[in-house]
Amino acid sequence: MIKPYLYVDKTKGKGRGVFTRERIPAGTRIETSPVLVLSNDDTGIVDKTKLHNYIFLWGVRETRSCIALGLCSIYNHSYEPNCEYEMDFDEETMSIITRREIKKGEELSINYNGDVTDNSPVWFDVKRK
Repeated sequence: MIKPYLYVDKTKGKGRGVFTRERIPAGTRIETSPVLVLSNDDTGIVDKTKLHNYIFLWGVRETRSCIALGLCSIYNHSYEPNCEYEMDFDEETMSIITRREIKKGEELSINYNGDVTDNSPVWFDVKRK
């Protein structure tokens, strides 16, 4: 399930990102998409490719990774994200949920570290506000 008002567009300095054509209330589940779970060995292989930038650590111990289908892998990183992601390991899905009201035309973002308050460095330079 991906809300029909979401769309992908170019965003300055970040490549592509996910945006909205409508206002979205806080706490809205805007996407739930299946994931392809990769073994630890496959994760090691994918980490050496361009796909490294699009995978998420997977599992309670984070020993595997996943490729999220839908738009999940297109949301850009922010240390002040307006969305968060939730993983369902049993159902093998990933959901995106708004943390606050989102304005029409606004870009949606997540914290790649998994925890919205985690300010640990990521693997690329981040411009802070």
